[in-house]
Amino acid sequence: MSLRCRGLKRKRLDSANVPIIALIGNPNTGKTTLFNRLTGQNARVGNYPGMTVERRTARASFETEGRIVEAELLDVPGAYSLSARSAEEKVAIDSLLGMGGNPQPRLAVLVLDATQLIRNLYLALQVIELGVPTVLALNMIDEVRGSAPDHQKISALFKVPCVAISAKSGEGLDELRRTIGNALLHPPIGKVGLRYPQSVDEDASQVRRVLPETWRSTPGHRHDDTALALWALTSIDEDDELDDIPGELRECVLGLRRGKGKGDIDTEIITTRYAFLDRSAKEFHRPTPPNKPTERLDRVLLHPVFGFVIFLALMGITFQALFAWADPAIAAIEHIFGALGSIISRTLPGGFLTDLLVDGIIGGVGNVVVFLPQILLLFFLLGLMEDSGYMARVAYLMDRIMRSLGLHGRAFVPMLSGYACAIPAIMATRTMERHRDRMLTMMVIPLMTCSARLPVYTLIIASLFPPSTIFGWVPVQGLLMVGMYLFSTTVALIAAGVLGRTVFKGPTVPLILELPPYRMPVLQTVARMMWQRSRLFLSEAGTIILLSTVVLWALLNFPQLPQDSPATAGMSTVERKAASMEYSIGGRIGKAIEPAIAPLGFDWKIGVGLIGAFTAREVFVSTMGLIYGVGGDASEESVSLRDRMRDDKHHDGRPVYTPLVGLTLMVFFALACQCTSTLAVVKRETGGWRWPAFLFAYMSVLAWCSAFAVYQGGLLLGFGT
Repeated sequence: MSLRCRGLKRKRLDSANVPIIALIGNPNTGKTTLFNRLTGQNARVGNYPGMTVERRTARASFETEGRIVEAELLDVPGAYSLSARSAEEKVAIDSLLGMGGNPQPRLAVLVLDATQLIRNLYLALQVIELGVPTVLALNMIDEVRGSAPDHQKISALFKVPCVAISAKSGEGLDELRRTIGNALLHPPIGKVGLRYPQSVDEDASQVRRVLPETWRSTPGHRHDDTALALWALTSIDEDDELDDIPGELRECVLGLRRGKGKGDIDTEIITTRYAFLDRSAKEFHRPTPPNKPTERLDRVLLHPVFGFVIFLALMGITFQALFAWADPAIAAIEHIFGALGSIISRTLPGGFLTDLLVDGIIGGVGNVVVFLPQILLLFFLLGLMEDSGYMARVAYLMDRIMRSLGLHGRAFVPMLSGYACAIPAIMATRTMERHRDRMLTMMVIPLMTCSARLPVYTLIIASLFPPSTIFGWVPVQGLLMVGMYLFSTTVALIAAGVLGRTVFKGPTVPLILELPPYRMPVLQTVARMMWQRSRLFLSEAGTIILLSTVVLWALLNFPQLPQDSPATAGMSTVERKAASMEYSIGGRIGKAIEPAIAPLGFDWKIGVGLIGAFTAREVFVSTMGLIYGVGGDASEESVSLRDRMRDDKHHDGRPVYTPLVGLTLMVFFALACQCTSTLAVVKRETGGWRWPAFLFAYMSVLAWCSAFAVYQGGLLLGFGT
């Protein structure tokens, strides 16, 4: 039944009275897909109170007793359990119970993966034990047609509604909407016939006596004391990072732990719960038969040798596609910005304002926006691999290496996010349980090749390395791009190994990783990710890069060399403007740092670009556009930045850019910490300037030394031209 049926009245509520629904579930259960289905994808993004963990909310409409009621849907971060050892993991239970500054939800909609039911029901068991009104959404029902669990018997077991759905196809969503609407009016409080061992009951009884009253109840709802006590018993220990635990409660739990031995309490509670679920599952769940094609595919993709070979081949195809498939779109954008600049040059009178518009704004920002097609294509291809379940296999392969280097396997997830941007990747480390693992991961994430480096790599590779092949079939450009990503990942892992044995000593914890089934990628999900990335890139191009470009344009244009200067006598227009740029503040800064970068093969122009790149790495491209766009004759307007860099010469006629210089520059960019936003977020996450200063220092030294070795080594081997 459509929610737009005539005769239904919409109940309008002010913001203070809008009921909140917490959408909760394990990772990879389709929770976010369901969130988008129910809300129309109009999410608002913020942070949880006092946290950097992302909080997504949106309005949704539900039918109840002949009218439409609006509710606020909260997408709670995925969790396998409500037990928590860090403040970020505690977000799940705080969101359910309205604690920690969070509003009290009226209802929890718990998304279950029908293909991994028992593990998902463990979380459901905890939620229902707490006395939270709950509706169960049995998702991915379309993937287990032959052995689908009986949702009605699940409902009977937990005494709450359970609806079979497929968030991907939309099956069962109308029934789920009606069920949620009824549950908003008549909140279903579940009940579980689970009995714990006497020893657990005795421990819980002692903990109940010291529970703070603010935990026991929130406005309009009282929580189950025993469930809260069990949460405390499985969350509080000597190594947790929960700062809001009352001292009396902490001392009580730690005393019980010391009396029983480390881990014994957790084992008793967890074993009892899973034993109950295993016994009950016989009534409603037939185990899914082994997926033979998946097993055969995993034997190849998870092979310690062939798995890596296949991964490298896929990355090679991906990065070669960035050149072969995106080049027509890049050429079109270059033509559009070039034509726009030409029109403005012909329309407006000559002067500083025209130069600012053409060279500073249109030229500077245009030289960065031109790489948008490649960024979109990269995230489209990576999105296909992630949504299909393949990237989880890559994480499994990488864990073998990471564990040997002292890096926790869970670090691969934020490190993988670092391929997009270091800032959210660093924030993602807050879900790691141990401070040592979090700090170590944070210190190596900026070494991962983020999307901001992609325009720099693309510019250099396209300018200095022709689209040729080696061995007759391996494309050089794609191979170089794969090489840069492998180089950064390898250096990050080596850095983790060194730092983990020196600065951040400590034992590693084994990785527990779920391998989701292979699925056809959902193009809507991939397209949404592409749009989010492109919107972030364009907003940065329209703010940070635009502002930086205007400032750099001013630095490269003022002060101007006097027109009657003897130094410019006999110079052509191009030579005179180049000399004026060298005379400017920006030129003088570049000349001042040139002695430090000359051993790397860099001249003062590259030095200006490196300084500009500290605001955002992409600014290097716009800075080069300013440097090589200033002074161009009208006939040269159609010449691309790549052509101008390729044709640039030193005073003695030597080319400024050679393949060796290009490779050295990419190595420098791969390792240098040229991102003030990254340093700022590390400062916020660590609470001071000590670790950002350490990060900047070690990456800068590493970048200079590595670039020096590449350039000087190349010269010794005869690759200087």
